[in-house]
Amino acid sequence: MKVLAVNAGSSSLKYQLFNMPEKTVICSGIAERIGLDMSIFSLKFNGEKYEIEVKIENHKQAIALVLEWFAKYKVVGNLDEINGVGHRVVHGGESFDKSVVIDEDVLKIIHDLSDFAPLHNPANIVGIEELSKALPHSIAVAVFDTAFHQTMPAESFMYATPYTWYTDYGIRKYGFHGTSHEYVSKQAAIMVDKAYNETKTIVCHLGNGASLCAIKNGASIDTTMGFTPLAGIPMGTRSGDIDPAIIPYIAAKENMDAQAVIDVLNKKSGFLGVSGFSSDARDISMAVAEGNERAILTLNLYAKRIAEVIGAYHVTLGGVDIIAFTAGIGENAGDVREAVCRRLTALGISIDEEKNLATRSKQTYISDSNSKIKVAVIPTNEELVIAEDTYAFLV
Repeated sequence: MKVLAVNAGSSSLKYQLFNMPEKTVICSGIAERIGLDMSIFSLKFNGEKYEIEVKIENHKQAIALVLEWFAKYKVVGNLDEINGVGHRVVHGGESFDKSVVIDEDVLKIIHDLSDFAPLHNPANIVGIEELSKALPHSIAVAVFDTAFHQTMPAESFMYATPYTWYTDYGIRKYGFHGTSHEYVSKQAAIMVDKAYNETKTIVCHLGNGASLCAIKNGASIDTTMGFTPLAGIPMGTRSGDIDPAIIPYIAAKENMDAQAVIDVLNKKSGFLGVSGFSSDARDISMAVAEGNERAILTLNLYAKRIAEVIGAYHVTLGGVDIIAFTAGIGENAGDVREAVCRRLTALGISIDEEKNLATRSKQTYISDSNSKIKVAVIPTNEELVIAEDTYAFLV
């Protein structure tokens, strides 16, 4: 059976077409920098990589390109050959603790939760709707980022707010990037040659959106993102954690309402807000090399916050077997990994600087032989998790 896995991020859309249950990849690709000036669209098929630079305004256009290139390069003889489509959905609230077949009721809940994930759930809905039109015969499955984190204890997911906010309105930490944290932590256990249910791992999923997760014995016990993906460490356009009193203060100073301030915190903060010129880590790295002071501040602020979380999770876990970097920045930005690890020497962490800077999207250790904690780069494969969950509904 053929299963298409679709992973719509805030500024990207990754896709893989699998033969299941063999888990073999027929094709894969990505639309990057969606909504930015210079977007990149690629397809890997039959040992060849096809790529173009093209303006991609939104996720609807990205989906159209996927289907157009499936036909152009004859990835499948007919779209009817695709039996199932699995969609990454960022926020499932407390409504979903596992993957589900998408129907009108499920789609409505995903839509209602869009306020909690304004950069993601709307993009996820676009993918669901557009592919449901193009592939009406295929089963559509929602795979939720939040599901993996349902194992968090109350002391991790509760906020110190009135308890009725939780019981009446569901105010709590949900956590995101669950499919990535699950996949990478399983790979990490294999690397350290331990059973998954006996391994303590910190996964650093660093992309345009970013989160860290403390995973003990196969279960998420804490993570940085919260009620929405806005919480945690700084990201491409998101502020991460701030003093909430800033919101009414800025609202009064800038003559804005609270929602407008939240919009700035989601879309005009993070790398973009601090650097003043880009939300893309690649642009920040180039500017750092040129001595741009605000780019240097952006990198240092980012690395400091990540290192602080790793230190806290080391205590929470009672020690760590392995720290894994993953996602676009985590897999490719050696300068970011170096800046983080340089701040972790108190934990006995040391890395092979040459190997670290040379490592891109390859599963390997970057720690040296003296490091008390193993540090690795592990490319994530959220699409495989999505495909596996989707296939389960086809058999």
